[in-house]
Amino acid sequence: MAAAAPEETLDNLVPKKSSTSVVWTYFGFRTTDVGQKQVFCTTCQGKVATSRGNTTNLYQHLKRHHRQVYDECTARNAVFRPVAQSSAKQATVSESFAAVTPYEKGSRRHREITNSITHYLAKDMVSINTVSNEGFKKLIRTLDKRYALPSRTYFSQVAIPEMYTQCRNKLETELKNVEYYATTTDLWSSRTTEPYLSLTVHFINDDFELKSHCLQTVYFPADHTGENIAHGLRESLSNWGLKEEDQTCITTDNGSNVVKAVELNHWTRLHCFGHRLHLAIENALKEKTVKDHINRAIGLCRSLVCHFSHSWKKKAALSEAQRELHLPEHSLITECPTRWGSRQKMIGRVLEQRKALSQVLSEDRKTRHLVPSWQDIEVLESINNALRPLQEFTDALSGEAYVSVSYLKPVLHLLKTSTLAAKDEDTALTKKIKSLVLGYMENKYSDPATQELLDITSFIDPRFKTDYMSAEKVPDIKARVKIEMEQVARKEKRVQASTTDAVLPSAGEAEPSTSKKAKRSLGSFFKSSTAVPPGPASTAVQLESAIEAEGFSSTSKREES
Repeated sequence: MAAAAPEETLDNLVPKKSSTSVVWTYFGFRTTDVGQKQVFCTTCQGKVATSRGNTTNLYQHLKRHHRQVYDECTARNAVFRPVAQSSAKQATVSESFAAVTPYEKGSRRHREITNSITHYLAKDMVSINTVSNEGFKKLIRTLDKRYALPSRTYFSQVAIPEMYTQCRNKLETELKNVEYYATTTDLWSSRTTEPYLSLTVHFINDDFELKSHCLQTVYFPADHTGENIAHGLRESLSNWGLKEEDQTCITTDNGSNVVKAVELNHWTRLHCFGHRLHLAIENALKEKTVKDHINRAIGLCRSLVCHFSHSWKKKAALSEAQRELHLPEHSLITECPTRWGSRQKMIGRVLEQRKALSQVLSEDRKTRHLVPSWQDIEVLESINNALRPLQEFTDALSGEAYVSVSYLKPVLHLLKTSTLAAKDEDTALTKKIKSLVLGYMENKYSDPATQELLDITSFIDPRFKTDYMSAEKVPDIKARVKIEMEQVARKEKRVQASTTDAVLPSAGEAEPSTSKKAKRSLGSFFKSSTAVPPGPASTAVQLESAIEAEGFSSTSKREES
């Protein structure tokens, strides 16, 4: 005889399908009741008669037989009901259509999103074709289904040109109030070998904030002769309404055609310190006696980096060796001829990881010849010891957020007396490299016009004043500064007179007063204690700290003449 089927219990009752009321939490159905027609109480397992979806009898059952459960259900229902009502609220017909109707192209929301996409393309220099990619389109649809993404042609021919016009008008308005400015320029080629000429302007605004703006990067297909570059630079300044006589200085690289262009325009030129230091290092390492010593070691470094760059197995083995030897898990650095300091960084990384490199290379008979010998390590250490301190100066003096030209005289002094000075523990190769770099730098900065510019800039920096110029130059520098102060004072008086319709005194009456004020101001400047100037220049304190860390003080003795 077959055994009787077990009776349904509390544990195997199933809840109501698609229920929204809290009360159904306390009732269920047998598993065999596929249509869920007979309701059972989960507390007493008694049958409850109720029509489909009606919960009145369920509440009454709990109220009469399970008062405590009923109170609990009522409390939960009070919390759940507002949420359920709000979620179940049916949208009106107009709301339903509005949720899927695209924004009008002239609406504020459509303009906001379009401007943001345009800013993204321009600011991050992303390909305009990005807006045609399916992934980008899906992203926009997910963020806002009502926004209709314009075509790539719209962004390239309308949106980006409009943004450029707005930015240009804003910058032109700002440049109208600029009294003096400096510029930097460079010629470069794109990845498709197309030539371009860039021009950047630097100035201090009325709030004494240092500003830098790239005015233009223009296609420059003409022959890169000095005459053509000179004409292109003059035309660039004219297009932006900048007067040549208000330009205090232009910074360039050491290209002979650019140097000639500046000379043809009769502009004051200052060469880029980072580029000049890079050339000094390159020339030092190419010197015959040095080159013969370092050729094998440098070539070995390049081969090492190339080998690990093209083998994922070696990369994985290197990472494992770094963990075993407790070395930093750094990747090797590839040398790039156009990237300043990349050779020293490559050498420094190889020296840092030499134990891990030796361990990985020694395991493979085909790569054992790449293991650096002790002679190679000694050469690499000599090069690294000579070049590593120079990298900090390149980074610090290449900043745009603060004025750095006043540091050149102190830095050149520091290179001569400390950083590039021969030390007892230096190898012969280190001393030779230091001597060649220092000789190149001193020769290139020995030009009288450059020296005069550097003297003026360090003179008006309250941290340095006359500490880094020869004693016989001080009277001439003071006289020039005094003359420029008088010119500025007279110019300010003319501006004030033009705005107030005041009558200027005659030149004979104004000269003594202006001259005395300039003399008193200059005297007060020398009597004041050394202090960090306010505004953007305060950022330069970081460089000063780095200089002092090398044993340098802004109150050092003057250089010997």
